[in-house]
Amino acid sequence: MEIGLNSVRALERPWALAVRQDSALLRQISNAIEGPFHLIHPDSFAANLEAFQTILKQRNVSGHVYFGKKANKAGAWLREVAKLDGSVDVASVPEFVHALANGICGSNIGVTGAAKSNDLLWLSCRHKATVAIDALDELERAISIAKYSVPLQILLRVLPPHAPNSRFGLNQADLDTALKRCAESREYVIMNGYSFHLDGYAVAPRAELALALIDRCLEARKQGFPSAAISIGGGFACHYIDEQDWHSFLEAMDPSQFHAGKTFNHFYPYYQSPTGAAMLDAVLQSPATTGTLASRLADAQIQLYLEPGRALLDGAGMTVFPVQGHKQNDKHGIVTVAGISMSLSEQWKNSEFLPAPFLVQHGEARPQNPVSAAIGGSSCMEYDVLTWRKINFPAPPRYGDHIIYPNTAGYQMDKNESEFHQLALPPKIVVTEDNERFTWRIDR
Repeated sequence: MEIGLNSVRALERPWALAVRQDSALLRQISNAIEGPFHLIHPDSFAANLEAFQTILKQRNVSGHVYFGKKANKAGAWLREVAKLDGSVDVASVPEFVHALANGICGSNIGVTGAAKSNDLLWLSCRHKATVAIDALDELERAISIAKYSVPLQILLRVLPPHAPNSRFGLNQADLDTALKRCAESREYVIMNGYSFHLDGYAVAPRAELALALIDRCLEARKQGFPSAAISIGGGFACHYIDEQDWHSFLEAMDPSQFHAGKTFNHFYPYYQSPTGAAMLDAVLQSPATTGTLASRLADAQIQLYLEPGRALLDGAGMTVFPVQGHKQNDKHGIVTVAGISMSLSEQWKNSEFLPAPFLVQHGEARPQNPVSAAIGGSSCMEYDVLTWRKINFPAPPRYGDHIIYPNTAGYQMDKNESEFHQLALPPKIVVTEDNERFTWRIDR
């Protein structure tokens, strides 16, 4: 069928293509789970992480790639991080404990997020994690807690100069006060550098602010601080579809193509460039007054920290919903799947997950008469819709078929999950390749 607004083709890794074409494997898992489930592929995650680590080595930059754990709760990712001597970014006590339980050393845990609880600061002290301090009162609590533990490694988070209304980071006056308090409390906190948080996916603002923070680190060293690291946070781009399909979608978009004439405020930029490790390379090769950001970091002996989440999960997961029914409604159909739309988070940001889902047909052969249909969840809510677009399917979906959403590991699977109607949360199923066959287990 025509590729356009209704059937935007996903970019797929070979494992994902093979799994969704393995009808027997899908039926086997579905029979065991009896509901929707997420498939995750740790090998793809590991390949993404290694790509980031390789760029740091190639550009002669020392540093740590912290997996932004908030992007997906599965434990399988953490095991890959541990194997590759990577790091994990957390923002809560449960996240911290989960990282430790999966083999992450405390010194490889970074603690970010907004204001941290005392329990989280205590754990950070005891396990020698690095904490991004976001406010003066948080710094005071950290100092008090560290008096009864070991010195706490901290970064001071900087309010981005071009985003003065951001709720993250210390303004200049607070930075000055924070440095003074760190100097007065050297036996309790170790000021090891700076960090920042930026919205968006642009290369230039990250490079510019990192360059400015190199100078801040060098000034802080004159005051006796180690000041040996800069964290540029996350926001590493991904692209889910090819460029032509992205532009075709934007040009063809019209409310008539959506169930109930639905409109949206925004879409994630499903095509963008550079992405992933290539974006990190672009940041590092950004020009400085002399040399590049990479050469400035190396010359100043400053480590670079980064916190990708979505970019490490790119291509590493998909979500499977069993079809419960299909009906024709006016000029398009409605497919209802087991589970609810909270297990595909994008629409809960008044947006739409753009890569088109696939229909996997099971059972007896049927006439391949194309239909278009929106996809709804099984709850009693009118707005429980997974896909408002009228998706083109090669045949009418039937009970027992599967609808598969590709590339959902980054933020889609569990950001908004809910046990509404007492429905069980979709489990994460780890798939691995063994002698050219896929095996599976439930994630721990």
